[in-house]
Amino acid sequence: MDELHAGDAELCAGGGAERLAAEGETALARLIMDGGDLPHAASHLGNAVAIDPLLPETHEALSELAARAGGPRAALDLFPLDHPYIGAVVCRAHLQAACGEWAEAVGLIAAAVRAEYDRPWSHVAWLTQDRLPDLLPPQVMTQALARAVGGALPDPVPEAARDALRPFYDLTRAVVERHPGEAQLAAIGSGLARRFGDHDRAIAWARQAGRVQPGHVPSVMLGYALRAAGRPDEALRVWEEEMARDASDLSLMVDIAELYAGTGRAEQGLVWAERAAAAGPGHPQAAPAVHGVRHAADGDPAHLVALADHLRDHPDHPYAGTVLARRSEWQPWLGVVDGATEATVNVLHQILESPEAEAIRAGGGARLSASAVEPPSAALAFALALPGGELTNAAAGDPDPRQPTAETAVRVWRYEGLTALPAVPPPSPEASALLRDTASVSWPHPPAAYDHAVRLAGLGLDDLLGVLVHPPQPPDDEQGRFLREHRPELWIRAVQTFACLGLTHHRADQPWEGSERRAVLLDLLHGPEDWVNETAAFAMVAVAWGDPAVRADVGLRLTERMLDAAKAYQTREVTVLASLCRLVLLCPWLDDTYTSLARDLIAAVRRADEATDEATGRPEAPEETAAAASTGTATGTATGTAGEKAPPRRGLFRRRRD
Repeated sequence: MDELHAGDAELCAGGGAERLAAEGETALARLIMDGGDLPHAASHLGNAVAIDPLLPETHEALSELAARAGGPRAALDLFPLDHPYIGAVVCRAHLQAACGEWAEAVGLIAAAVRAEYDRPWSHVAWLTQDRLPDLLPPQVMTQALARAVGGALPDPVPEAARDALRPFYDLTRAVVERHPGEAQLAAIGSGLARRFGDHDRAIAWARQAGRVQPGHVPSVMLGYALRAAGRPDEALRVWEEEMARDASDLSLMVDIAELYAGTGRAEQGLVWAERAAAAGPGHPQAAPAVHGVRHAADGDPAHLVALADHLRDHPDHPYAGTVLARRSEWQPWLGVVDGATEATVNVLHQILESPEAEAIRAGGGARLSASAVEPPSAALAFALALPGGELTNAAAGDPDPRQPTAETAVRVWRYEGLTALPAVPPPSPEASALLRDTASVSWPHPPAAYDHAVRLAGLGLDDLLGVLVHPPQPPDDEQGRFLREHRPELWIRAVQTFACLGLTHHRADQPWEGSERRAVLLDLLHGPEDWVNETAAFAMVAVAWGDPAVRADVGLRLTERMLDAAKAYQTREVTVLASLCRLVLLCPWLDDTYTSLARDLIAAVRRADEATDEATGRPEAPEETAAAASTGTATGTATGTAGEKAPPRRGLFRRRRD
């Protein structure tokens, strides 16, 4: 039933006025019924059910429609399954239940669950009646379960969606309990119990299936249930015993490999992954699993690039994307924007988390004095969170971060003294809205972020540059409000990231070498020291992951920028250095000389930060910083501590003394 999403997609999408829309569809259906056009009326009732499955008036109108058609059996013709959409399918399920055709009715509800598991399709009286489990043959429930569980039902089902599925699960439990000798029913039922977090029942049903009919499926399901219950060693023992009996299931080999890797035993898992790949070179999961387990073993991004290559060369192997997303999740630049480390941002966090935050906002913001120029985008975050606040810099530093590190034709920042100002005009309102709707602080993996940004391809260069320094407000939703109130810098970095990714799609018909998009990204990479340097670098990495022909060029340019930042770090703070190093590490095709240097630099920055924290007694209490901000001035250096200088650099680069 893959066509269930077809139909009135806009209506099915719903919104804040779902019930009102469903009531309107139902009222319209009644008017059309009065005119005698029953097929037309049926289409509107299907729309109403798709919008709000529980509206009583809709179910009453469906009963009226059945009566006008000559009974529920005759009304079935009004909801044909040759071109179904989900509302019509659910209406037909209710009519078949009214006819006593329980098998067909439950099967259609299962199809609706498969299509949209988080909607309350099963919250109807006929499905929750006490006698229904006795009316359903076990084979029927087995087929319905296979249809629902074998589709897109997540594992586990999110807590918020479990109530929608509860009646269907309760029916499953009742039928399984009435038929303890049905091995297949118990095995598939175990899968639904597992998804509900009902681990004891999932294990018991899988064991029950194995006792009744020992075989491959019960063993696989038992392993899944044990794994979900946090008993990985037992799951591995069950699976390995099954593989000793039947070594034909390459997907199970992959599961074994990944469970070993997920429990810190990647080297053991690699044996299984490589065994699967050797047995089935074209298997859609085996080769991706090898790359994923290898990355779990040594953390080398080369394995992630290999996954991206596999996904590009084998678009029919989506598991490569799944593994890549799993290995990228919450990793800086792989799956989320890297965090900001500026003193401005550190002090801002302390203000925002203090009890006086609202009073500071109401009083016109805060005044913050930094001992040295920091990336201008940090000031953007300060202004976003504390409108009316004032940020001043005491000195520039040497080498001057206000100057580009190479000749540039495009700059998005200019300086008046020590104050950074946008060097480009704001984007159009339409461009701002599109960036607001596109930007995200996280993404599945770099190729996915690159693909998502294609929706920005129609924006002009002026708009894409303008939004870098004139970012829109976050969306007015739960996440947007959280970012605005607690982590404004993440939103700024998200907007800049996707603006730069949008630049990678600008004039994409031009060959990379000599293209306008490359030239602009290089200008941003080498411009005045700012978060934009980082996001331009990430955009270039995303291009290189998708196009091996540009990898040498991208790696070289990022290495040059890293070396410039490292040189500056000998004499002053360079807050973007560690992030640039992490981006260089995402170019594993580079010579080890450069990737080793990047790792050493990251370690040096970490040691210096730890030494600074220890020397200054950080972190400072949020109340102290907020109080300083509310009364006048909160002064921050690279550690956010008033009036103190960071200790000399240790490790790879020592701070020179003048």
